[in-house]
Amino acid sequence: MKLRVHFSVEDLSRVHVARGPDPMWEIVLSANKLLNTEGRAVFGAWRVRARARLRRLPRAQVKLIRYLAPSVGDFPDFLTPFQTAPDLRAGVTAVLATPKRRLRKDLAVLADPPAWAEPLADADRATLTELGNALQGYYQAVLAPVWPRLHALVDADRAVRARALLDHGTDGLLHSLRPALRWSPPVLEADYPVNRDLHLAGRGLLLVPSVFCHGGPVTLIDPDLAPVLIYPVAPGRDWWVHPALTRSDALARLLGPGRAAALRVIEQGCTTSELARRTGLAPPTVSQHATALRAANLIVSTRHRNTVVHTLTPLGTALLAENT
Repeated sequence: MKLRVHFSVEDLSRVHVARGPDPMWEIVLSANKLLNTEGRAVFGAWRVRARARLRRLPRAQVKLIRYLAPSVGDFPDFLTPFQTAPDLRAGVTAVLATPKRRLRKDLAVLADPPAWAEPLADADRATLTELGNALQGYYQAVLAPVWPRLHALVDADRAVRARALLDHGTDGLLHSLRPALRWSPPVLEADYPVNRDLHLAGRGLLLVPSVFCHGGPVTLIDPDLAPVLIYPVAPGRDWWVHPALTRSDALARLLGPGRAAALRVIEQGCTTSELARRTGLAPPTVSQHATALRAANLIVSTRHRNTVVHTLTPLGTALLAENT
């Protein structure tokens, strides 16, 4: 069975990659991973710690999250509102503002709703407030401890997509999504639980990289909503605990572990804040490392408005190539 996303000429100029991980999607997809054994090698150790932290939340909140984000099957679209600049507070606010008619429609994808969940379909204010508390509580308990690493992985993925776009245009960006997605113009295709055709019809497409989207892409159920496609970022076994600077080798002995880690991150191009997230170092320390690497002619730093973007020089590229 396949998901087929159909592009028009107008859609090719309206493809965007989200600015960072989307908290609402990561809440739902991580809750799904907590309830199954998918990706045991990648998520096994994280599950043990996440489940322990989840036990600190009120039982009613945990029960609500588990009902809305089941281990298999569909979940309601209203939990993952469209966000070009992903933000937890804005996402929760949008969820709580869902109209009653859409709540009823979206919740219909969940089989056999328990009696205690019925007020949610009626947009009961107290139940919606409890849902907002549950979403924020879940994020703080389960995602906040790993959010810097998760954000760093998405930053790295965005750098890969940006390079593909710069080198080969939108066609290259869509081709770079392999193996999870396969681009055969004008259709982007992936294996999917059901046969599904999504016609963009000039609306464009928001691509959202996600650590907890494991195995294959995810999209919304309602084809009339703004088109969004969540695709997996491959995090590796120790994604949740080991920062980039744990690697020890000749380059680290030459430059120091912090500067070696910074140089590797800068290989794909990044801002100073992205560099801090991806190395796990404090911003002042990262700035010092960037200054030293720039003085050694290993990187170039370019200012664009209030953002500084770091890239490798030919010397920096050659040094990395000799030490990989």
